Amino acid sequence: MEAAGLAVILGFLLLAGGSVGDEAREAKAVRELVVRLLGPGPAANFLVSVERALADESGLDTYSLSGGGGVPVLVRGSTGVAAAAGLHRYLRDFCGCQVAWSSAQLHLPWPLPAVPDGLTETTPNRYRYYQNVCTHSYSFVWWDWARWEQEIDWMALNGINLALAWNGQEAIWQRVYLALGLTQSEIDTYFTGPAFLAWGRMGNLHTWDGPLPRSWHLSQVYLQHRILDRMRSFGMIPVLPAFAGHVPKAITRVFPQVNVIKLGSWGHFNCSYSCSFLLAPGDPMFPLIGNLFLRELTKEFGTDHIYGADTFNEMQPPFSDPSYLAATTAAVYEAMVTVDPDAVWLLQGWLFQHQPQFWGPSQIRAVLEAVPRGRLLVLDLFAESHPVYMHTASFHGQPFIWCMLHNFGGNHGLFGALEDVNRGPQAARLFPNSTMVGTGIAPEGIGQNEVVYALMAELGWRKDPVPDLMAWVSSFAIRRYGVSQPDAVAAWKLLLRSVYNCSGEACSGHNRSPLVKRPSLQMSTAVWYNRSDVFEAWRLLLTAAPNLTTSPAFRYDLLDVTRQAVQELVSLCYEEARTAYLKQELDLLLRAGGLLVYKLLPTLDELLASSSHFLLGTWLDQARKAAVSEAEAQFYEQNSRYQITLWGPEGNILDYANKQLAGLVADYYQPRWCLFLGTLAHSLARGVPFQQHEFEKNVFPLEQAFVYNKKRYPSQPRGDTVDLSKKIFLKYHPQPDSL
Repeated sequence: MEAAGLAVILGFLLLAGGSVGDEAREAKAVRELVVRLLGPGPAANFLVSVERALADESGLDTYSLSGGGGVPVLVRGSTGVAAAAGLHRYLRDFCGCQVAWSSAQLHLPWPLPAVPDGLTETTPNRYRYYQNVCTHSYSFVWWDWARWEQEIDWMALNGINLALAWNGQEAIWQRVYLALGLTQSEIDTYFTGPAFLAWGRMGNLHTWDGPLPRSWHLSQVYLQHRILDRMRSFGMIPVLPAFAGHVPKAITRVFPQVNVIKLGSWGHFNCSYSCSFLLAPGDPMFPLIGNLFLRELTKEFGTDHIYGADTFNEMQPPFSDPSYLAATTAAVYEAMVTVDPDAVWLLQGWLFQHQPQFWGPSQIRAVLEAVPRGRLLVLDLFAESHPVYMHTASFHGQPFIWCMLHNFGGNHGLFGALEDVNRGPQAARLFPNSTMVGTGIAPEGIGQNEVVYALMAELGWRKDPVPDLMAWVSSFAIRRYGVSQPDAVAAWKLLLRSVYNCSGEACSGHNRSPLVKRPSLQMSTAVWYNRSDVFEAWRLLLTAAPNLTTSPAFRYDLLDVTRQAVQELVSLCYEEARTAYLKQELDLLLRAGGLLVYKLLPTLDELLASSSHFLLGTWLDQARKAAVSEAEAQFYEQNSRYQITLWGPEGNILDYANKQLAGLVADYYQPRWCLFLGTLAHSLARGVPFQQHEFEKNVFPLEQAFVYNKKRYPSQPRGDTVDLSKKIFLKYHPQPDSL
């Protein structure tokens, strides 16, 4: 793109982000973060200053570090986020510390190391984006303010300056719908339950596992105010929601002449829960509803002028005519700028790669060119595996953010494409006529594979890829545990070359291991790595254990790698059982099946119970604590159980959001594996073929019973992770010639 054209784009984007906080407020927010992170004593050795003049000539965030070595460390940043990122850089590179979701390793050396000759760093990325619409359901749904505060601190330390802030929007929609004449009953019928709001917000679902209690609306509005206040205090830009065109069916009762189109079904749901109603772009209700919502929203929460809306997320438009697509896109945008003339639309670019058979060149161009250049900011959401910018001429001149999606459904399972992630942002930046303006971290669920997110966050501030990933992951391991332990470093190198070295379009951060899928004889056990690397990394971590048992991060990683090893063993057991069935060898089937059901799965459940990060009780208790009555607590718990299992009344998106949690393994995965292997054994014994459809008919009541079960699960860990991992290793570690 010509320099003049890019300057126009950046001018609009600077306008959208130009009203964030003031220097004194942002410096105060970072100083308070330092106290929360380090405590008041150590925090006294850090001085923080926010100075807009530090930014480079194009306004890019910059931080500067100096001091230490007997004098306070001075952290200066052009924004609060830049200063927080500079603080994190000092803690990471000079003090050997690390802050992650599972734990923080903050053993500061004393005196604090000096910064020789000072250090100044300017990011090449105007935006460092975070979140996915789905993250709000898969990870954030039950959070209280204390947990949100931790996350916003993590965001600031990792230099995030653009993030979704979508809590509380249903309360605003309720006001709008009531003003339009809908009844409370019609509104209650429309909203999904809390665990499924992400898909209600994108128009995929309505009604499913709702309604929302009044207390939910009150608590979410309160929470949104606190989230916005803290984000803005750091100088972050919160992205608020806007009207995408979807409306409740009840609109047609109030306005019988309204022109709406009923979309197709989504996610194997029937029209009781999907088939959204979409306003026609020329209908006068389109701007009216869009204006009402955005006025009410910004009146309640203020604005930073960037808004998210997704009209056709995983839903095929009713017409492929480019003129229809352009008109619908323009209607969404016009509803924004009528209320906020400075509005910029943040669009998830997932639709373009999710349904390539529909989104041809003319359809994509129609959407992208329907909004003035620079007023549409596109998230290339899955760019580490399926970059869209390459075949859309850099989104036809619209600015875009190169995003790493990485995780689907909040699944557990070691996975990463670190080589592709490392090279991707620079390749996009150097693409001919590139309009890339940032990097993004956009997982559907968090709290897993922390090494992947550490790298991606670092790339938000790097101009070039990490030159040597092996050296980088070695340093990562040392920082993570606070000590250099050769066996632990060697384990991480093996993980880097195996589970974290997926490449190509086949890579997906969705755990499809037989362990967490409804069993059948057709399941794939293929992996992209050598399983022996996982088993050897497991051995090396156990060898390192005597020196690292006091490290929470090490104990987390040891459990996670042991969990992965057991997952591999389950796959191998399944292969043996399937082969035995196909060869009609009942004894071998019973032996392999017995090992899987009565040994490996109970062992895995016991291991998971030793960490608060892997407890079903933790997930369910979060849901219950969000309630104000026992009836609400039971409702929220059912929402939570549905999401991680059936994902719909009939197993509509079965096991998409699978987890490996103590309690879930014992009471959900194990019973259906028991039924499956027992059915195979009875089939052989009776000499009749196994019928998958009969098994599915019989297993569904087991799955459904877990959802409706009111059994309470521990939310405190029990057992010692290191001891349990050693016992599992000694009993089940395979010999090299058996792999």
